[in-house]
Amino acid sequence: MSDFFHGAKAGKQATSVSTPTTADSSIHFIVGTAPVHMVGGKVNEPVYASSYPEAVAAMGYSEDWKNYDICEEIYASFQLYSNGPVVMVNVLDPKKHLAGETTADKQLAGNVLDLPLEALADTVKVKGYDGEEALTEEYTRGEDYDLMYTDGVLRLERIEGGKITSENATLNVTYNAVDPTKVTKADIIGGYDVSTKKSSGFELTDSIFPKFRVIPTLFLAPNFSHDSEVAAVMSAKAENINGLFTGKALVDVDTTEAKTYTEAVEWKNKNNITQPSQLLMWPKYSLGGKVYHASVHQAGVMAKTDANEDLGGGTPCESASNKSLQIDSMVLEDGTEVLLDLTKANYLNANGIITALNFIGGFVSWGNETACYPANTDVTDYFYCVSRMFNWVANSVILSVWSKVDRKLNRRLIESVVDSLNIWLNGLMADGKILGGRIEFLEAENTETDLMAGKAKFHIYLTPPSPAKELDFVVEYDVSYLSNLFAA
Repeated sequence: MSDFFHGAKAGKQATSVSTPTTADSSIHFIVGTAPVHMVGGKVNEPVYASSYPEAVAAMGYSEDWKNYDICEEIYASFQLYSNGPVVMVNVLDPKKHLAGETTADKQLAGNVLDLPLEALADTVKVKGYDGEEALTEEYTRGEDYDLMYTDGVLRLERIEGGKITSENATLNVTYNAVDPTKVTKADIIGGYDVSTKKSSGFELTDSIFPKFRVIPTLFLAPNFSHDSEVAAVMSAKAENINGLFTGKALVDVDTTEAKTYTEAVEWKNKNNITQPSQLLMWPKYSLGGKVYHASVHQAGVMAKTDANEDLGGGTPCESASNKSLQIDSMVLEDGTEVLLDLTKANYLNANGIITALNFIGGFVSWGNETACYPANTDVTDYFYCVSRMFNWVANSVILSVWSKVDRKLNRRLIESVVDSLNIWLNGLMADGKILGGRIEFLEAENTETDLMAGKAKFHIYLTPPSPAKELDFVVEYDVSYLSNLFAA
């Protein structure tokens, strides 16, 4: 009797055509160093930040970008290009990368004295002098003095009413300090520690999507990417994120070795930076006296272009070439200014190197080619906007159909996948983001044995627009217009 029903009722069936999920197109992922000891920040753990204050609160901040390249990325991404979010991995370990204990006499000036930013607050010991030579007992933090990281220093401030009686007293200060120079490329590359069961450095790439549900697509390591081994690892990780997704590695030419545009090409060949997943930049950039790696600006302008509704509209279909950079000059590592005309900039582009050009409209990113050019002339590899669009479509398709994995492999499932994705591709074409695209389920590509094993193959045909990198005009003298001299 449980099946008995008398009346009217209705049920709901899942829509056969589903709305595709689009992948992130320009999430920055940086592995480097940050002054995390300022804020009790994390070591070898991905940190997600969607704003400048959030990033600084998690990583600390210093203008010393030669030692703390994550701070360079934080400033460029959030302050100069209004990008976000960013995923960061700091490998500077305050328990491991240490300079050693230092003891020195320092004098208060108006109740304060400054220690280096690298000084670890929890290692500071302070004593005074009884008379001229004898050391007093150790003073107590919170009662006699306080410590605060501010303005690029660790500031010690005398507390009124404590045992430090003079605002200009001489203090004997002992402290240990982090040493960013002890971070090596091995720390950046990272690996898996069998004893701790933890990953580090770029080995943490595969933990980002499970943890934050974002796909890191632009890989950065500003102070280390010029190393050929680091660049190779960045490329390998970007090509195989979670065994499914793909991104790009942004690599800087070493301007201490390549001081001219021709030497930059020689450096590229010497270091074998030739992969479609690599974007190579030369030289460094400067703004207001601050020197930046070109990679952080390239990542910034790419993300800004992707987000611009009139250009990418949330997709990487538009090249960031000829888009404004937030710089006022190009420089080498030692600060020497670099001047490039169009011919020299094009020579770099012709050899798969992106640069900047100050020609019309101020400084712009200049170059559409990945590092595989000119050896590889497959348009889906060497134009980075086309290559990124293929990656983005593939990433989006995986996200969209994941919920259909392990469902019954029948005609209804196949039609649902084909119809849903064709509608989505038609929308991309209508928006001008692709010239055309379609998905098909072809009998020739699906053998009986594969179908029996639960394997279905779908074929996506896709044509993103190439960048209009050459506009050629012919100007001709037309004799017929001389007749206008006799017009009434």
